[in-house]
Amino acid sequence: MAQFGTEFCDHIAIARFENDAWSASFIEPLKPLSLHPAAHVLHYASSCFEGFKAYRWEDGKARIFRLPGHVARMQKSAASMRLPVPDADLLSSMVIDLVASQIDNIPPPPSSLYLRPTLIGTLENIGAAAAPSSEATLFVLASPVGDYFDCGTATLKLLVEDQRARTTEQLGSTKTGGNYAAALGPTLDAKEQYGADQVLFCPDGDVQETGAANFLLISDEEIITKPLDSTFLHGMTRDSILRLAADNGYRINEKNITVDELLELVKTHEATLSGTAVCLFPVGSLVYHGDEIMVRDGRPGPNTVRLRKALQDVQCGQAPDTHGWLTEV
Repeated sequence: MAQFGTEFCDHIAIARFENDAWSASFIEPLKPLSLHPAAHVLHYASSCFEGFKAYRWEDGKARIFRLPGHVARMQKSAASMRLPVPDADLLSSMVIDLVASQIDNIPPPPSSLYLRPTLIGTLENIGAAAAPSSEATLFVLASPVGDYFDCGTATLKLLVEDQRARTTEQLGSTKTGGNYAAALGPTLDAKEQYGADQVLFCPDGDVQETGAANFLLISDEEIITKPLDSTFLHGMTRDSILRLAADNGYRINEKNITVDELLELVKTHEATLSGTAVCLFPVGSLVYHGDEIMVRDGRPGPNTVRLRKALQDVQCGQAPDTHGWLTEV
């Protein structure tokens, strides 16, 4: 399979917001978008997006994982970016219609169809730095995908950044491209200097998240993760793992921890990243002040493997969907 996110289905779903109203959505062949050079998004980064997956089961039907939750989060992101907020039924129907048209292009599980709804401001006005875009385009891309990380190892190495934040506090829980742009430079620097795969941002010593995923610590009895606030993305996979873990007897401990506490906890707890693209991926070591610190024995831990399988079993139809997370297409 091609590298994650580089292969696309041949159709796209689109709707537009003009004259204070959303158009009907439609599916058309995938082609470049036509944008005026003065489009708001090109100058003032008025954009937000989502990422989630659809799976094709043995019965030939597709199931979209946690569609309502992702739609609600995108609405929240749109409001945060002061973009026209798409109606939930409009966005849901765009996703469902596109998936229905692409069922034959969904690879067998655990691979999937990655779905990327995107909303961009298209108002033609380079003088609108302090004004929202009153026009917008909403589209949904579909991409057959396998694993996100291609690191050649069974675990990841994270650089612990104890000064800088991933992004600004007011946009921390918004899924917008600017947050990823802000994390890109530090992540590339960490790869070049330390061979790290990601940066774990811990501004002023407060352990938050990486540039692409939430961060969790797991033992045989508990999961420790930062409580939800405005500084980081409220991941659907994070929420799914916590709920499945609670179902399986783990104690969920949402609390703030410092870098010093983290370095002690990784002696006994597994460390892992959670996200739609990565699912649940183990961390083998941390780099802090130039020193590499092993997470337990540096190998994938049994609890990470167990919870990853529990999530994938629900997604792929190997375990019952007791939480009502799947939308059948």
